[in-house]
Amino acid sequence: MILRQNERTALFIDGASLHHAARNLGFEVDFRSLRSLFESQSQFQRAFYYAAMPETDDYSPLRPLTDWLAYNGYHLVLKNAREFTDHSGRRRIKGNMDVELTVDLLEQSSRLDHAVIISGDSDLRRAVEAAQSRGVRVTVISSMRSTPPMIGDDLRRQADRFVELADIAPSFTRRQSETRPRQAPPVRHPADINSDESSDT
Repeated sequence: MILRQNERTALFIDGASLHHAARNLGFEVDFRSLRSLFESQSQFQRAFYYAAMPETDDYSPLRPLTDWLAYNGYHLVLKNAREFTDHSGRRRIKGNMDVELTVDLLEQSSRLDHAVIISGDSDLRRAVEAAQSRGVRVTVISSMRSTPPMIGDDLRRQADRFVELADIAPSFTRRQSETRPRQAPPVRHPADINSDESSDT
């Protein structure tokens, strides 16, 4: 990933997409290091984190992470996920955040030189194109090395630059066996429960 010191840069994170890619590749994200990377190498504006929360009064496994992010410089965009039972009787959770990410990307585009999107969802291709038409350089981070690949071809081709998540993981990740103090807590994403991933490619 090429960050430039003179560029106004914002980060847009599809939480479910990043979670599934990182889990598939075998690491956990160190969100403090992720933000520090952008702050040190660009004119960093804001980090957005998008997550769909289960539509229930029960405790959500995402809550410790979202609370930590909110207190550590991330702008959270949350909505209720929809829970349903599929034709085979399995519990499913669905919560796509494409619209929310698209709105923020376009609203911020007049104040940005560079938008970095962590997602592999091809549905974002048109949003990327619209941001580019406003003069914003767009980098997409996802993975082609995961099984299955997390990045849709349409989105990868549209981006000004595609960055393989596995290549830059050492900059802001920790291996699952590591423990570090005062980091964002590990999380079992609700989408892990026989879910439809919100990062559909």
